[in-house]
Amino acid sequence: MVMTDNVHGQSMSIKRTIDEAYLIAERDGFALLDTDIDENRLKSTLDNDSCGAFVCFEGRVRNHNNASSVNRLTYYGYEDLAINQGRAIIEEAKKRFEITHAIAIHRIGALEIGDVAIWVGVVSAHRYPAFDACRWILDTIKADIPVWKQEYYQDDSSKWLSNNG
Repeated sequence: MVMTDNVHGQSMSIKRTIDEAYLIAERDGFALLDTDIDENRLKSTLDNDSCGAFVCFEGRVRNHNNASSVNRLTYYGYEDLAINQGRAIIEEAKKRFEITHAIAIHRIGALEIGDVAIWVGVVSAHRYPAFDACRWILDTIKADIPVWKQEYYQDDSSKWLSNNG
């Protein structure tokens, strides 16, 4: 049991400092974070005078999933693999869409209702590529990044879900 708790504990927090995580996100386009996401910091990083469009998405923890009332949830992730896969997703987005840059950060650890779990921001010269890339990045992160969530319900029961559920 101790080994399992240790494995889960390691996947609930990042091994880098917060500033290192933001620098990785700024440079490579993706990082995991185990504290509140600073949307203003990310938005200012994407500031670019050649871009007429900035699109972002904030995914927040909601108080229900289907017919079940959700009290809170915990995200677990594998940081190094997530960063590598996230970098590849951002690189692919730059090839597929006419965007200048994109950044995405996904939270891990314990989150409460209303907390931002994922933030995706995209800048481009025009709005359509930014909108299209933002949605594609979000959908691809949810499908491909090694992050799982455990939802906790009113009766203190919990359920493991894939990140896209």
